[in-house]
Amino acid sequence: MIFKEELISSERIYEGKILNLRRDKVTAIQGEAYREIIEHNGAVAMVAINDNDDIVLVRQFRYAVGRPVLEIPAGKIDKGEMDPLGAAVRELKEETGYTAGSIKLLGKINVSVAYSLEVIYLYLMTDLTAGEQQLDEDEAVEVIEMPFDEAYDMAARGELVDAKTLAALMMAKEQR
Repeated sequence: MIFKEELISSERIYEGKILNLRRDKVTAIQGEAYREIIEHNGAVAMVAINDNDDIVLVRQFRYAVGRPVLEIPAGKIDKGEMDPLGAAVRELKEETGYTAGSIKLLGKINVSVAYSLEVIYLYLMTDLTAGEQQLDEDEAVEVIEMPFDEAYDMAARGELVDAKTLAALMMAKEQR
């Protein structure tokens, strides 16, 4: 039998623009324990594939890891935005300039089940039409297109490090 922890009390530690942090006191198997939980509205990420079977990737500097990272287009679900699909359409256009004629939900993933409520909805987008990027003021995003199989092989060799990209490539390979 699995022991289910129950909330005793909760304290907001930090409130930010994209995430909040709380400290929950919970029942534990041997009394009480504390759990630090990141609250996040969620995000979307897109495997966008053009008519040549090239995947659309983005390279941008990621401050947290201190270097540029190659990943699939993605973005947060804005506060009050209830539809992940709408967020995905918006984010693909903003980051890459593309719009998709066909969209399929690949699935969703939890970023880290130990401490985060963030869920990322993963979409396969095809029948792409090119357009202009609509980047946020603080974004610098390079769009890179390469054969899907090449990107998948890069992931298999450990050359791609972004978790949502790895999960989405695996799911897309199986479902396309």
